[in-house]
Amino acid sequence: MRWDRFFEDLEDQLDSEWEAERAALDTEAERLRLSRVVLRERLVALSRQPREVAAHLADGTTVIGRIARVGADWFAAVSTPAGGPLGAQAVIVPLSALTGIGAPMDAVLVSVREADPGPALAQRMGLGFVLRDLVRRRVAVTVQTSDGRELAGTIDRAGADHLDLAVHDRGAPRRAENVTGYRVVPFAAIVLVRLAEASDLD
Repeated sequence: MRWDRFFEDLEDQLDSEWEAERAALDTEAERLRLSRVVLRERLVALSRQPREVAAHLADGTTVIGRIARVGADWFAAVSTPAGGPLGAQAVIVPLSALTGIGAPMDAVLVSVREADPGPALAQRMGLGFVLRDLVRRRVAVTVQTSDGRELAGTIDRAGADHLDLAVHDRGAPRRAENVTGYRVVPFAAIVLVRLAEASDLD
C-alpha cells in the first residue's frame, strides 16, 4: 500500500513539474510574441471591433471614433460627434502623429491577443497611396498640421512625402474662382486629414 502511494506521489510530482515547465515555456513564448508586436498590428485588431477608441494626436487633438482601416503607416477612423452639427466624419491619421490610444481594458487585451499584420495589400498602402486616391476622387478635405493650422481645400497632387493643397472654403467646390491659394505640405507635418464626409472613405 505504501508503495502505491509512493508511486502516486512520484507521478503527481512529475505531473506538477511538467505543468510548471509547460507554463514557463508558454509564458516565455508569449513574452517573445509580445516583443515582436508593433502598434500597427494592434490597430488592425482594434479595427475588427465595432467599438470606439480615443486617438490622441501630437498637436493635442483627440479623435474619438471607430478605426475603419489601417494602412502601412496610417489609419482611418470614423467618428460621430454626439449632438454635434456634423454627421459621421472620416479622418486619416499618420501613425507618426499618434501619441496614444485610449480604449476600454477588454479592447486593449483583445488588441494584444489578436494583433496581426492584416491583409498583405493593406500593409503596402502607404499614406501617399491613400492621399492619391483622394486626389483622384476630388474629395474636399481639411488638413490639420502639427503647428495647429487647419487648411481646407482639395488635394491636387500627392508625391512621395508631400501633397499640394488648393486652398478654398469648406463646402465650396474646387474651382479656380474659389481657390484662395496653394500650399505644399510635407507628410511629416500632417496630424490628420479630415474628409468632408465619412462615405468618402468607402
